[in-house]
Amino acid sequence: MCGIVGYIGDRNCADVLLDSLASLEYRGYDSAGVAIYDNDDGAVKCVKTKGRLSALKEKLKSVGTPSGTCGIGHTRWATHGKPSDKNAHPHSGKNVTIVHNGIIENYSSLKNELKQKGYDFSSDTDTEVAAKLIDYFYKGDPIAAIKNAVSKIRGSYAFGILFHDIPDRIYAIRKDSPLIAAKGCGENFIASDIPAILKYTRDYYLIDENEIAIISRDDLRIVDFDGNEVNKPLQKATWTVSAAQKDGYPHFMLKEIFEQPKAVKDTVSTRITENGINFEGIKDGEFKDIERIHIVACGTAMHAGMVGKYIIESMARIPVEVDIASEFRYRNPILGKKDYLIIISQSGETADSLAALRLGKKMGVKTLAVVNVVGSSIAREADHVIYTWAGPEIAVASTKAYSVQLAVMYMLAGRIAFENGKIDDKSYAELRAQILTLPDYISKMLKTQETCKKLADKYSNAQNIFFIGRGLDYAVSMEGSLKLKEISYIHSEAYAAGELKHGTISLIVDGMPVVAVAAQEELFEKTLSNIKEVKARGADVLLLCREGEEGIDAADEIIQVPRIPGIFMPSLTVIPLQLFAYYMAVKRGCDVDKPRNLAKSVTVE
Repeated sequence: MCGIVGYIGDRNCADVLLDSLASLEYRGYDSAGVAIYDNDDGAVKCVKTKGRLSALKEKLKSVGTPSGTCGIGHTRWATHGKPSDKNAHPHSGKNVTIVHNGIIENYSSLKNELKQKGYDFSSDTDTEVAAKLIDYFYKGDPIAAIKNAVSKIRGSYAFGILFHDIPDRIYAIRKDSPLIAAKGCGENFIASDIPAILKYTRDYYLIDENEIAIISRDDLRIVDFDGNEVNKPLQKATWTVSAAQKDGYPHFMLKEIFEQPKAVKDTVSTRITENGINFEGIKDGEFKDIERIHIVACGTAMHAGMVGKYIIESMARIPVEVDIASEFRYRNPILGKKDYLIIISQSGETADSLAALRLGKKMGVKTLAVVNVVGSSIAREADHVIYTWAGPEIAVASTKAYSVQLAVMYMLAGRIAFENGKIDDKSYAELRAQILTLPDYISKMLKTQETCKKLADKYSNAQNIFFIGRGLDYAVSMEGSLKLKEISYIHSEAYAAGELKHGTISLIVDGMPVVAVAAQEELFEKTLSNIKEVKARGADVLLLCREGEEGIDAADEIIQVPRIPGIFMPSLTVIPLQLFAYYMAVKRGCDVDKPRNLAKSVTVE
C-alpha cells in the first residue's frame, strides 16, 4: 500500500526522499508528498500533490524545494477520501507532521472529539485525525504523546512523525503495517519496504509493535513506551540494488516472468536432498497425523493455494480447505486441534492473511507461513515459516511469487504424503527428481513469448474473455484470468468448464475469446467437449494442452506444453497465461507495472 520514507543526514533531503519514494512506486499510489525541515527558516515545509512523483517534482520546482537534511515522504493509495492535493500526505497538527500507512477504524469518533477540543480539519483522511491526536497529546515529550495517541487508535498504522520543535529527529511506530529503521553512515532512515533504502544501506532493524524508533543523524534507537531501549538484532538485506531494477527489460513484470526458472531453482534446490525434503526449522514428523489442512491467502497466493489443495489431497489423502483470508476470519471457522493452518503471502504483511494467522493461533492450531520477505510479520508470528527465496518482486501483478509458491506446494505435498505413509521411498524420490526439473521446463515455456505477443495482437480489442478448465487446469485458469484483468482492464472470468451449461454458456457470443486450459490427461476429453460447446456458439478458442493431443483442431489457436506429470502442469501452463496478459496490457497501452487502483502489499482490509 502506501510508501513511507524518512531521512536524516548530510545529503539533500528532498533528493533522498524522492529517490527512495521512486523505489516504492511498485506499491501503488495516487498522490505524493514530502515534509522537510527547511534550513533557511527552521520551519517544517510540506509540499504534496495528486498524481505521480513526476507531478510532485514539478510542484517542488514551482513552489521551491525546501533546503533541509531531515524529512519524511509518502506515496498514498487512497482509502479515506478521493485522490486529491488536500488528501495527500503528509498531514499536520500545530506542532506535528506525519505520514501514515494503514487504516484508523475509529477515526470518525476521534475526529468529533478533537473538533470539540478546537481542532479544524482540511482533508477527508483518517491520517489527519492521527496527526492532530498526536498533536493534542504533545506537551514536549514525544514518546508520551505517541503512546497516549496510539492507545486511543483502533486499526492499523505505520507512522513517520516530525515534531516541529525537534528538528534533528524523526520518530516512527507501527501496528500491523510494515516499517523498518535503517542504519547508514552519518545518516539514518525509516521506510515501509527495503527497496527504498538499498541505494544507501542494507542494514536495518525491524520495528515491532509497541516500539518507537528514534532516528537522528548519528544515532538510531528503538525504545518501548517507557523510553527503555530495546536491543534488537541488526538485519542485512540480501537484495541488491540491481535486483530491484529492470536490467534492460521494458517492465518489471516481464523481467520477473523471465526470472521464474531461477526463482524456482533457488526455492527447491537447497531443500531437496537424496534423503528427503528439508525445510529450515521444521523437524521430521511435523506433518504426521494431521486431520485437516486449511490454506488461507488472498489473490494470486490463494490461487497457488488452490493448486496446493488438489495436489495435497491427491497425494496425502488429507482434506484441504482453501479460504480467501478476508472471508476466513469472519466466518467463524471450525478448527480442530489436529488441523494445520497454512498462510501464503508474498509480502508477509497482507492484512487479512495476518489476521487469519492470529485467529488460527488463538484457536490453538499449528501454523505455517509460506512467504517471500524475511522477517515479515506473518513470518515472525507463524509457528514455522518456509521462505520462497524469490528475491524482490516489484511489479504489482505477481508472477514469480506464484511459481515459487507452487514449488513449495509440491514439496509440502510430498513431505506430508511421505510422513503419513501415503507414498513410499521410491515414489518420494521420483517426486523430488521431478520437482528439480521444473526450472528447465519453465525455461522452455518462456519460448512461447513471441506466440503470446501475436495472440495479444489478435485479441487486444476484446471486451470480455473467459477462461475455462477442470481440476488443476481450473485452478490455473483463475490465475490467468486475474493476471489479464488486473493489468489489461479487460473483463475476464474463470469458470470450471463443466459448469458452463449451468448458466454461463448464455454469455458466449460470436467472436468471444475463450482461453481453454486442458493439460490434465484424465480430464482432456471432458474439457474438449466443453470447447466444442463454446465453439458451437461462436467462441474463438485459445487452447493450452499437452503436446501430441488429438482432436485439438476444434481450437482456433493452440499452445502446446511438454508432457510431464499432471500435478506439475500449473507451473508450465501459467507461463503463457502470464505472457499473454502482459502483451495484452502492452498492446492496450496500460501501465503494466502499476495498474490503476491496485497496490503491491495490501496492508489494509
